[in-house]
Amino acid sequence: MLHRERNVENGILQIGGAAADQLAKACGTPLYVYDEGMIEARLKAYKQHFRSDLFDTEVLYASKAFACKALYQLLNRYDFGLDVVSGGELFLAKESGVPMDKIYFHGNNKTDAEIEMALSYGCGTIVVDHKMECERLIEAAEKQEHQINVMIRINPGVTAHTHKYIITGDLDSKFGVMMQNEEMILSMISSINQCSQLNFQGFHSHIGSQIFDLRAYETVIERLVKFIKKCETEHKIEINCLNLGGGFGSYYTQEDQPKAIEETCETLIKKCEKEIREKEVKLKQILIEPGRSIVAEPGYTLYTIGFMKDTPNKSFLFVDGGMTDNMRVALYDAKYDCDLACRMDEEKENKYTIAGKCCESGDILIERAMLPKAESGDLLAVYATGAYGYSMSNNYNRMRKLPVVFVKNGKARMVIKGESYSDQIRLETDEEVLI
Repeated sequence: MLHRERNVENGILQIGGAAADQLAKACGTPLYVYDEGMIEARLKAYKQHFRSDLFDTEVLYASKAFACKALYQLLNRYDFGLDVVSGGELFLAKESGVPMDKIYFHGNNKTDAEIEMALSYGCGTIVVDHKMECERLIEAAEKQEHQINVMIRINPGVTAHTHKYIITGDLDSKFGVMMQNEEMILSMISSINQCSQLNFQGFHSHIGSQIFDLRAYETVIERLVKFIKKCETEHKIEINCLNLGGGFGSYYTQEDQPKAIEETCETLIKKCEKEIREKEVKLKQILIEPGRSIVAEPGYTLYTIGFMKDTPNKSFLFVDGGMTDNMRVALYDAKYDCDLACRMDEEKENKYTIAGKCCESGDILIERAMLPKAESGDLLAVYATGAYGYSMSNNYNRMRKLPVVFVKNGKARMVIKGESYSDQIRLETDEEVLI
């Protein structure tokens, strides 16, 4: 696969119709920048292509990739549902005006407070992860009047070919009930159906992230539809919905070959239709949960190069950010591409190691970046940082969290302000705790 084409004018990288150097000048660096038009194009593609005449469909956005009010409101305009996994994401959704019936609350260890919060908000669907959570949800639901839809997360035992930390569907995953544990699943369904405030809807599955081989999803569909057929025929249980999760791959470097959204949707839809027809099951709705594939590539991080250093084997470029604004390299050995944003038309003849300013030897963003001969003060653009950049950012070494800017048709708007040093100490206190 060739490098992704970049929009360049007079040697300067353009993002959403705006020059990268002008964005850096207006907002400072480091800076997260999102091409809002590119996000919208991906939302339209999912809504257009994930459709069937055989069953209803819904596309949920996986909030963990990146969450903020501006994005939630954009998703709402395109009638996307929302996958949340914490009280914080649920609260943000409510504050952003997302309809509660569009929210699916996931998570393997929801606290009592989070369960009660979801119930009090009238959260549309709660996805229970195991028997203990199911029991806790029933206990909490019986104390209130809201009707809540419930799905059970099923672990189909499919191991996707991706990094071990982002595999979620293998036999020893911390997520979900193993499909082979039929007795437990049936017991959970029975308990849910006996609670007048809960409506059992179906099963959820998610096998991992950054998956390029769609055959893994086809295997999941085969196994789950077969299991649904068994539930219907042998146990007389009505299954309305099947959520296939997300994890669709995105492009970061030449090593990656993600499928187009159109191909992904077509493959999943056709396989679901085939299995439903052949097994004659009564599924009413199929859902998916893309996150990364919506926001990863539309996102950029702009840095300013500071000092430089040569060692016997490496030439370092130090930038004004690092592992505090992009943890994926340290966590997953993730790979990224980059360019000197104002020298896009120059030959890339020099190999550099891009390193951050944190006090860790592992604070490396890119190991072998081919660039023109760099100088202190150059603007560096790292591509495809829109997923798990801001959402994983942290204050290690008391580094400040970065501002986030959305750009469309050459106009920029700041959707999250950058953190100040004063912001970091706003919660510090010296109050006596009564024990």
